[in-house]
Amino acid sequence: MELSPVCTEGISSSGCCKPDRSLRRSRIPKDVELDIESLYRSVPQLAKVFHIIDKIGEGTFSSVYLGEAQMRDGRREMFALKHLIPTSHPTRIAAELQCLTVAGGRENVMGVTYCFRKEDHVVIVMPYMEHKPIVDIIGSLSFEEVRLYIYHLLKALRHIHQFGIIHRDIKPNNFLYNRSSRMYALVDFGLAQGTADTRIELLKVDLTGLRKVPRPVFGERNLNSCAPAPSTTTKQAAVKTELVKPTKTEDPATRRFSAASRQQGPLPVRTQSSLQKPQKSVQQGLTCNCHQTDRVCNICMSRKQQVAPRAGTPGFRAPEVLTKCPNQGTAIDVWSAGVILLSLLSGRYPFFKAGDDLIALTQIMTIRGSRETTQAAKAFGKSVVCSRELPPQDLRALCETLRGRRPSPDDEITPLPEASTDAASTRRLKIQDDTPTHRSSQRVQHKDVRAPQKQRERSGSADTACLSRQSSQTDSTVEEDDERGWDSVPDEAYDLLDRLLDLNPATRITAAQALQHPLFRGL
Repeated sequence: MELSPVCTEGISSSGCCKPDRSLRRSRIPKDVELDIESLYRSVPQLAKVFHIIDKIGEGTFSSVYLGEAQMRDGRREMFALKHLIPTSHPTRIAAELQCLTVAGGRENVMGVTYCFRKEDHVVIVMPYMEHKPIVDIIGSLSFEEVRLYIYHLLKALRHIHQFGIIHRDIKPNNFLYNRSSRMYALVDFGLAQGTADTRIELLKVDLTGLRKVPRPVFGERNLNSCAPAPSTTTKQAAVKTELVKPTKTEDPATRRFSAASRQQGPLPVRTQSSLQKPQKSVQQGLTCNCHQTDRVCNICMSRKQQVAPRAGTPGFRAPEVLTKCPNQGTAIDVWSAGVILLSLLSGRYPFFKAGDDLIALTQIMTIRGSRETTQAAKAFGKSVVCSRELPPQDLRALCETLRGRRPSPDDEITPLPEASTDAASTRRLKIQDDTPTHRSSQRVQHKDVRAPQKQRERSGSADTACLSRQSSQTDSTVEEDDERGWDSVPDEAYDLLDRLLDLNPATRITAAQALQHPLFRGL
């Protein structure tokens, strides 16, 4: 697929902007210097326009560089150069470009200036916006800054959702914030997908199968496969999953068990010898006998994997993503925005962090409640079973406790669970397709999050859990928080947080509705 320049207006290519290598060697690490040299060799035409100064970002599918170009009016302007990995599928690259050109450049969504291509190397050139990582500034943000940050993030989401774009990777690293100029920019549409009525033509292509499908992982062949029902629209239509007989499609992204879980030994029923034998087909109409129990039967073990998108960053995935619901719409972006607001209100980033989807779901249940999670999952065709009930937490009390603004009894605010090899203190979570005749399940074992405080301190779990709490703050820190407005956070902030973190995507607030929330009155 041929990729042509998006815009050439204003950029001068008459003179070579190749950098002074001797100057660059003294200012940047050697490995970055080698990466820049490699980029110049891969895409030689860059040297005619840009002086590449530094590498400013690196991800799974791309690297981002800072480049300077001389404009036709004599000015020198900074740009972000996103170099996509050579193995990226051309259709995926073109879809990302189309999102940037159609929806970008306004409403806090990053636009695109130019695109270079040389064989399988593609560089997307975008305006550069100076910013700091949220982890570096979260401790000094005022409540008003948080309010404006979420407001502008929701504006960006409303804008792309109107085009039928599901971003799928909403997180602070992808929503740039220039604190001094109060500018915002949503970036990175590399994982974007379209809704049923998307206006982005290339998102109408099924992009889920473009990447190489990983090999199945032990213990993963236990979820039914159900045919996707029509996707939700930008107005967040009610999610009604029609469960049908298993198909022969494979999951494009396979969950891997954590190392700690593997150390606990193999799952019951399935043996090493059984893995070496051809898998027997399951008789149609056969009902399993482990539904809503804490074990997994042979019938469920032999079922095909479920097909559902799982793209996104751990810690920001919505419950419907974690449970492999096939009907995923723009509501998954809204959930991620809610996780960001939870981090900003509590002052903890990242708030959720788990290497396994089921442990991630358990962390959500720790905050939102196990019964509420079970009821929401049932609404989109899943059966979630937890061996003990976890009550929902009061969001204001949680955030204020984590900020050190109120004391917390030992049995209230506790660390989120981690994978553990401690068999004496484990709890089981099981996810099932709620189908009468074709039921299957997954389960995970992890440390009991409600263990007594002294026991947690002895085991060190309070230090390693991602949601550890501090026992106290200094008076000066509390006074600084008061000056930033954290002593008078309105109830509207936690009401919006509750609606953004609605476990049911069908009733979760939309970005457009959230912008009308009383929290943003006056904006």
